[in-house]
Amino acid sequence: MGWYEVSDGEVTLSPLTLSDVDDHLAGEDDALARWLNGGRGTRETVEAHLRRCTREWEADGPIRAFGIRIGALAMLAGTVEVQFDQPYLAADQVNISYGIYPAWRGRGLAARAVQLACQHAIARGASRAVIRTDARNPASAAVARRAGFVHLGRQTEEDAVETDWFERRLPG
Repeated sequence: MGWYEVSDGEVTLSPLTLSDVDDHLAGEDDALARWLNGGRGTRETVEAHLRRCTREWEADGPIRAFGIRIGALAMLAGTVEVQFDQPYLAADQVNISYGIYPAWRGRGLAARAVQLACQHAIARGASRAVIRTDARNPASAAVARRAGFVHLGRQTEEDAVETDWFERRLPG
């Protein structure tokens, strides 16, 4: 089925599933809704999203949505996606996006999750990872820098949002 888990001993990335609906809804705040999710989720929209995530995993699709899980109880602290085969990327690049729930912010978990996401990307053959952040979101840019990404520049996206692009070469 292509299921995958990667861990550093405390932070574990494992596929998002329908069992994550309640934890995601409880963790989503205005910041996640604004910067990552495109608006507040409802039970219906989150369930639909998680079903799509499961189908992507089952079909070995290009989007790998992980839950960021903490400790032995695998508490859901946020999400990270590794997106392969995106039209705005070169063939060897992946896009990484992430969000941490408010109760878990400020602990370095996002940068650790990005490191683990890079391990997954390497295992799947990627040689470069990209993080695109809204220029008005310095916290997300700080995560990219802490995870070893270099700022490439700023561009205006189709939706007129100014986006900072960061890249990291991945060891092969």
